[in-house]
Amino acid sequence: MERQNLTVPKEFILMGITDRPELQAPFFGVFFIIYVVSVVGNLGLIILTKIDSRLQTPMYFFLTHLAFTDLGYSTAVGPKMLVNFLVDQHTISYNWCATQLSFFIMFITSEIFLLSAMAYDRYVAICNPLLYIVIMSERLCLLLVAISYLYSILLSLLITIKIFILSFCGYNVIRHFYCDSLSLVPLLCSDTHEIKLFILIISAFTLVSTLLIVLGSYLLIFVAILRMHSADGRHKAFSTCGSHLMVVVLYYGTLFFIYVQPKSKNSSDTDKMASILHFGDTHAESHDLQFEEQRGEKCPD
Repeated sequence: MERQNLTVPKEFILMGITDRPELQAPFFGVFFIIYVVSVVGNLGLIILTKIDSRLQTPMYFFLTHLAFTDLGYSTAVGPKMLVNFLVDQHTISYNWCATQLSFFIMFITSEIFLLSAMAYDRYVAICNPLLYIVIMSERLCLLLVAISYLYSILLSLLITIKIFILSFCGYNVIRHFYCDSLSLVPLLCSDTHEIKLFILIISAFTLVSTLLIVLGSYLLIFVAILRMHSADGRHKAFSTCGSHLMVVVLYYGTLFFIYVQPKSKNSSDTDKMASILHFGDTHAESHDLQFEEQRGEKCPD
């Protein structure tokens, strides 16, 4: 590799969602509405849980942090994506790209752990309702949230540093609408086998370990529901868990598709579409979960 090709780019070019000019304005309108609804909804949820004493429960504690991570994820990606719909040159600076990548990984990883913590919370609420307050103590809730944030920060720093300490070639076009680890790796001049393997292993470990907690919790929940003699109790239990389970399926499905599936030459476009679906899903999930929790605040006996 010639020395002049090993450069530190001042900026990257984001290809965006589409290169068709006639679609830029419609896409801007759609994603602007999604972003505004996300900001207003998540901020509203955070404020409401702080001022309403009736919402000082473990589930709303986790929902508050889920709203915070959703707000952080959408703010890390959304504003820059919206600006790119309005300008001809879709550029992002080197430093901001690294910042966007680190915050994106941090918030999306935190959401995964919060969803697994919420699954455990629902298991305790349905399977051990009499001991719910004792088991889901304030100390345990704080510990679960702290672990999710500490792990996500560590993972974010590891991946961001491992990518940006390596040398980039002269080609600086990112085949995505934001700075993602898998879209940055092909731009590296160094041997990328190690970093690709690292991302695959750490992504698989994070997704599988948290998914096992979710599946284990719901397996015990379904067993408990089948043992219920009251049809009303079973219906209430299903309504309490239905929205969360749907969010888990959509969330984990898109993440496994993006980060764990074997990559092909044409996978960048499909990954981009999956990311768009994921972008929309995450903005709706906290509101859906809040609605379901209000419908079934009292745990079935």
